[in-house]
Amino acid sequence: MRRVFISGGHGGLARAVVECFSAAGWETDAPGHAVLDVGDRSAVRRWFDCHAAYDLAVCAAGITRDRPFLKQTEEEWDEVMNVNVTGAAWCGRCAAAAMMREKRQGQVVMVGSYAALRPAPSQAAYAASKAALSGLVKSLAREWGKEGIRVNLVLPGFMLTEMTAVLRESVKEAALSRHVLNRLNTPEQAAAFILFLQDVLTAASGQVFDLDSRIV
Repeated sequence: MRRVFISGGHGGLARAVVECFSAAGWETDAPGHAVLDVGDRSAVRRWFDCHAAYDLAVCAAGITRDRPFLKQTEEEWDEVMNVNVTGAAWCGRCAAAAMMREKRQGQVVMVGSYAALRPAPSQAAYAASKAALSGLVKSLAREWGKEGIRVNLVLPGFMLTEMTAVLRESVKEAALSRHVLNRLNTPEQAAAFILFLQDVLTAASGQVFDLDSRIV
């Protein structure tokens, strides 16, 4: 049975990935923050040391600490970078290392954000963290391609999840207005794309997939 790891397991997208891949016959591991703090590199290493290699790692854990940059604390900045960048990097690194040890030609999918392309005010930390993933993915795809390991970045789009539920209705309406199709993706649709990327787009690596209809 093929196996998938999903970080940030309590998030809306992660739960949708679990449901989608379980329905397709995959074994899923989706630890939430209480089980695996991806910002703790030692904890990440222990997790992957204690589990057999995965065929796919989806690095979906992410947090926001939005506020005007001049009011942002150092602790908030470090927290966002630690989870969104370092957490994704180390989950991908440990997953890929296990794939190589077991001679598996797997894939690492990192979850980005449109905020990396067109950030809103007060999103400096979040936007910078998600922008960093683009360079990370492209570098790792070149580095690991010879081992048959793919690395891709998926921007799932603005979705109605726990992360966006706290936003004012005016903010949500403004986000919707930027979509030329005037509709949003659901977590289930984004999860279905990740499964499609895994099983059908098997020659794709080092790519950034922007899934909604906002035009950059």
